[in-house]
Amino acid sequence: MNKKLVIIIIIQAFVVTFLLGIFLGIAIQKKRDNKADSNNNQSENVTDAGRDVDKSDNNDNSDTDKNDSSYSSDSNSDTDKKDSSDGSSDSNDVYVERDVDYGAMNVPEPTTDDWLFTDGSKIVDKDGNEVWLTGINWFGYNTGTNTFDGLWNSDLNQSIQEIANHGFNVIRVPMSAQLINQWSHGEYPEANFNHAIDDYLVDMDSLQIFDYVIGQCRANGLKLIIDIHSAETNASGHTVNLWYTDSVSVEDYYSALSWMADRYSNDDTIIAYDLKNEPHGKPYEADNAAKWDNSKDANNWKYVAEQAAAKVFEKNPNVLVLVEGIEIYPMDIKANGDFSSTDDNDYYFNWWGGNLRGVKDNPVDLGKYQNKLVYSPHDYGPTVYAQPWFEGDYDFDSLMDDCWYDNWFYIKEDNIAPLLIGEWGGFMTEPNITWMTYMRQLIKENHLNHTFWCFNANSGDTGGMVLDDFQTWDDEKYEFVKEVLWNDGEKFIGLDHEIPLGINGISLGEYYK
Repeated sequence: MNKKLVIIIIIQAFVVTFLLGIFLGIAIQKKRDNKADSNNNQSENVTDAGRDVDKSDNNDNSDTDKNDSSYSSDSNSDTDKKDSSDGSSDSNDVYVERDVDYGAMNVPEPTTDDWLFTDGSKIVDKDGNEVWLTGINWFGYNTGTNTFDGLWNSDLNQSIQEIANHGFNVIRVPMSAQLINQWSHGEYPEANFNHAIDDYLVDMDSLQIFDYVIGQCRANGLKLIIDIHSAETNASGHTVNLWYTDSVSVEDYYSALSWMADRYSNDDTIIAYDLKNEPHGKPYEADNAAKWDNSKDANNWKYVAEQAAAKVFEKNPNVLVLVEGIEIYPMDIKANGDFSSTDDNDYYFNWWGGNLRGVKDNPVDLGKYQNKLVYSPHDYGPTVYAQPWFEGDYDFDSLMDDCWYDNWFYIKEDNIAPLLIGEWGGFMTEPNITWMTYMRQLIKENHLNHTFWCFNANSGDTGGMVLDDFQTWDDEKYEFVKEVLWNDGEKFIGLDHEIPLGINGISLGEYYK
């Protein structure tokens, strides 16, 4: 009888121990889940904001129409740090580690110590140290996606982290004035993303998602440039000549800039505003074409840019403003300084946004904020449009003589202001690769700031840094561009004084310590 009792007691003890083990495991897992939820909640604690995607026409910002006519046209930076005279050393020595945890990162509080300034042709930090903006474009807030394109197949957190891990220190974010004004009025057009992949975004409206983006960029040491890419929300909105339309007035355009500058005035994650993407227009379009002179005409981009900059500085005097060029410029200022001629033969042509010849005759005047001005031309290769300067056996010197110098490079050479090439890029095939190699040489030898076009796979005439799945990086293209990403030979260099750039970078404070 006692022997049976002992057996029963042993069995009961085993069952109790087994059950206790199960309950203890559940408790530990619950604690881990709560901790993860807490971390996610912290990362989503962003500024209070007060469908499945169609991957076809509505999300294709191909820019194929940006240059559809015949065109006619007639030294190194001293950033020397850590034994690297050009700040880049040998960028192929920089190791890119991709095996990371792509969860949401804890978001640091916004700071105001990373604002940038200009000094002649350089961009500098608050201590006068030269910085090099080497970034990438990622569109979608202008197309109707109302967030970044590609989230129909990719994880937002992963994409942001990979951009930082690959060494891009700034993202130029194309947006529409219409979307920004909708946000300012309490309207939140639906953001299009994959609700299974990006499930942490499901309960956010499109503005809250944008604030989430800002927080995750900050956590990764990334900075942002807001680009008013179009007046209206439309994948083809960039093809419109001017900064206003029948439904988006010039005052609406100003309001969008003002509202953004005010909302993020205490957050140096957004370091600059590109006032308008690619103003353009041809001689026959007369008053509907962008011009550059000393008038106050509605289509005078130089005057409007000054007014737009004033709206920004009224709300945030700390950011940089980027002013792009136009398309045409008179050959004879005395005879045609008002752009009254409709004859193509009376003008120099260049890429949309790429003609800054007017700076020589009528430079942008920002008054006391002149040290916040950056000129930002765009330049492309023959796969976008077969410009005259690509005819025959062109080379670096012929491109400089036939296009670059007179259109915008003189601005750097004459120490007028810094340059930031807002868009350059394309397919890694001929005839484009020859031009891209020369452009990379120009950027590298002169430390030109730049934002590569683009991250998106769905840019029809250039392709993207990622392939169609928006997850797989184009290694050939990345290795090509990596040579002009700011690094010290071992680590990429960010623009935040405290937060390192991704897992392969260092902070600006660390670099200049």
